[in-house]
Amino acid sequence: MKKNRCSWVNDDEIYIKYHDEEWGIPTHDDKELFEMLVLESFQAGLSWITILKKRENFKNAFDDFDVVKVANYSEDKIDELRNNEGIIRHKGKITSAINNAKIFIEIQKEFGSFSDYIWSFTDDKIIKAEYLTESDLSKQISKDLKKRGMKFVGPTIIYSYLESIGIIDNHEKDCFKY
Repeated sequence: MKKNRCSWVNDDEIYIKYHDEEWGIPTHDDKELFEMLVLESFQAGLSWITILKKRENFKNAFDDFDVVKVANYSEDKIDELRNNEGIIRHKGKITSAINNAKIFIEIQKEFGSFSDYIWSFTDDKIIKAEYLTESDLSKQISKDLKKRGMKFVGPTIIYSYLESIGIIDNHEKDCFKY
């Protein structure tokens, strides 16, 4: 019997697996939180399926999303990434991933973990929401991250990020994950 899923999920196995096993499941793991922040920022202006299909390439290109390694990337590494056909080769997004890694580490030092920081905005609570692309919460977090110096973290990107890491539960009412 076919499961009912959110309407955005098509028949692509990558999408189904992501929706069923990852999207909206609360995570407190800083490595996963960094990975999703990088992927969401690269998704800006593109479809999420494009990013999911390139995810393994991103993982390899960005040293398995090791935040310390990414924070210390050189100009040579930037050139290598810009020539990597397996990822999105947008220079601004590449340099922002490096910049954001440095700020991610600063936040870890200030709060003990990035998880403690990001979940503090909701007092560790999951927010139930439906069919939005941004919210007061995503605007607040976006503003704070931008103030700290992060790039490609607008309210819409952050809203998607919050959905992906489980802070916002946005499964549709007829979805089996609702």
